[in-house]
Amino acid sequence: MRWFNHVTVAGSVAAVIDPGMVPLAMLGATAPDWLEWVSGAGLRRKIKHRTVTHVLTTWLTAALFFGLVWDYRSWGLAFALGGLCHWLQDSLTVTGVPVTWWSDRRTTLLGGRMRTGGIGEYILSAAVVAVCAGLIFMRGPESGFLPFFRNWPELYRAGLVDGAEWRAHRFEWF
Repeated sequence: MRWFNHVTVAGSVAAVIDPGMVPLAMLGATAPDWLEWVSGAGLRRKIKHRTVTHVLTTWLTAALFFGLVWDYRSWGLAFALGGLCHWLQDSLTVTGVPVTWWSDRRTTLLGGRMRTGGIGEYILSAAVVAVCAGLIFMRGPESGFLPFFRNWPELYRAGLVDGAEWRAHRFEWF
């Protein structure tokens, strides 16, 4: 899959959990690919694509550790969530990805029908973004993250805006 789709899916999923996780989840969504370059430069040999850095158990172990044991402001969990989203998306492609370190086979989910750069991956990304946006919108402004959708009547009732400001903005959506 393309980096654009990895980043949009991981950012959308992270926004549902906590908006503060979005930047690191987006960085983690590209990590399996750029870690190949970094590791290859340090080892002076090229790491094959979708091998060592694309192992499910590594990303799952990291997410469980940061989610259950220790994490500073959910930074590690956000990064690992991005890596998990990357693995899930790559598992839908024809070439697949490894599940464990000792496995010599690659796993594909749903038959591995998607081609990298094909229209299917963009449709999948758009669907995930739409579902995540719907979940965020259904939670409403009390969830703490709807920066562009102001609830002007509630702001007026809470005394945060005056009547003139409420009348000026009451029919605005953005």
